[in-house]
Amino acid sequence: MSNGTDRDNPQPQKRSKTSRFFLRGLGVILPSVLTLWLLVAAFRFIDSNIAGPINAGLRLGVSAIADGAPLQQFIPTDEELATEQARAARLRLNETEESARWRLVRTNVDSWWGARWYLDLTGLALAMVAIYFLGRLVGGYLGRRLLALFESGLVALPGIRQVYPALKQIVEFLFGGGQKKMSFNRVVLIEYPRPGIWSMGLVTGDAAGPVAKAVGESVTVFMPSSPTPFTGWTVTVPKSDVRDVDMSIDEALRYLVSAGVVVPDGNPARGRDSATATGGRSQVG
Repeated sequence: MSNGTDRDNPQPQKRSKTSRFFLRGLGVILPSVLTLWLLVAAFRFIDSNIAGPINAGLRLGVSAIADGAPLQQFIPTDEELATEQARAARLRLNETEESARWRLVRTNVDSWWGARWYLDLTGLALAMVAIYFLGRLVGGYLGRRLLALFESGLVALPGIRQVYPALKQIVEFLFGGGQKKMSFNRVVLIEYPRPGIWSMGLVTGDAAGPVAKAVGESVTVFMPSSPTPFTGWTVTVPKSDVRDVDMSIDEALRYLVSAGVVVPDGNPARGRDSATATGGRSQVG
């Protein structure tokens, strides 16, 4: 009787298929949506924190030029000047003619600039050029020395020295910049956290001299977390306990980010769907 009821009520099976198709669609659209979100977030950060101040400086420069060598379109009329002086007196601001004139010139320049949206691209273009030349500068000896002096003064400040080194390490991991960027030699497996359980790690080099003297010939391995491989921990492992894996660094990072779903060839690992397609039978070969 219960079998007849199950055949007459296929709703649970339909719900299961609907959920599965929805999750598949979500898996298809999420990578592109997250990529666009990251690009938009990066653009907004640069626009508000770098391009914005540059545009403000440009408007200030135009205001200074207009006030010193009068540009008629920005110069206030006598009536506007008198109105501004009266407003300054009410608000207890500097009500001199020179100060009132300067405030009105800046307001006119800001209005003129705001009515032309494409002028904001000037700050963005200058920001990109500045970032490019900054990257070229720190690539040379003088630039590296100046950066080292700047960072030494920065980390001497209380509060900053606890945050800046960690943030710098994450940025160097993501963008590969910096003089001492985090570099990996090869992908390995080590028995961690106990024998019989193999964890993937990235070799950063041979163990430091004092460590090698204490534990013998060994290598330093960075153990990335999943699914955020830019965080993790460092272990020192004897060379004899390390097993090399025929994977590139990029393949290993994709494998870790996907929690093992994406195998080295870039395709999803065979899961329940493939087993279902073969009638739930699996073969070992």
